[in-house]
Amino acid sequence: MSWMLLRDLLSGANKYSTGIGRIWLAVVFTFRLLVYMVAAEHVWKDEQKEFECNVRQPGCENVCFDYFFPISQVRLWALQLIMVSTPSLLVVLHVAYREGREKRHRKKLSVSLGTMDGGLWYTYLTSLIVKIGFEIGFLVLFYKLYDGFRVPDLMKCAVEPCPNTVDCFTSKPTEKTIFTLFMVTTSCLCTVLNFIELSFLFLKCLLKCCLQKYCKRLKPSVCECPPLRYAERGEAGAPRLLQGHHSASAISTPQ
Repeated sequence: MSWMLLRDLLSGANKYSTGIGRIWLAVVFTFRLLVYMVAAEHVWKDEQKEFECNVRQPGCENVCFDYFFPISQVRLWALQLIMVSTPSLLVVLHVAYREGREKRHRKKLSVSLGTMDGGLWYTYLTSLIVKIGFEIGFLVLFYKLYDGFRVPDLMKCAVEPCPNTVDCFTSKPTEKTIFTLFMVTTSCLCTVLNFIELSFLFLKCLLKCCLQKYCKRLKPSVCECPPLRYAERGEAGAPRLLQGHHSASAISTPQ
């Protein structure tokens, strides 16, 4: 899989993100994608070949490995990265749709480049909610599948065709546990960043609505003020139409 293609697609949504969203994108590529590409794939490269059980019964090791590792951990992380990054592509598609519509109508439909307004704001908000759901869902799935975030060095297997309970050993359990905890920590960090960004957008929208209501309340009182001032200031401070009326009256007065 070309991870650079995923990076290029997500970078298009980066200019429409908030500052917190840019931090999230940096964490995903620096602490998750690069670690996965550079180190994690090599650590889990021969996990099935290095999985050993103290029995020579044909098929016993394969069945035990499938029982304890129904999905490869490194492949599950790859799936998690894809699913977590997919909601950001919704923003890219929405931007492409808006730009195409502007070309058809030959006029500017958005406020400015890199600004979230209208439907784009709701698309971005939806992408954050979906990302949070995927992050939490994959953490729960990982915990349920592997019974925690620690890779054990010894596992007892009693699945057919094993003749009895046999001991099975995994390779590099300490190293795999460290990488697992690191990936889980970065996933939790990304979830927290998404929560903060979601709260920031909600508070910003709430503040904007309150300011709009406050301005609407002030408008009637502002409109009533000028006539009162003109009445108190008299002819010298009156509007031009009233001044012209007084001048005409003065000219028409008989000598």
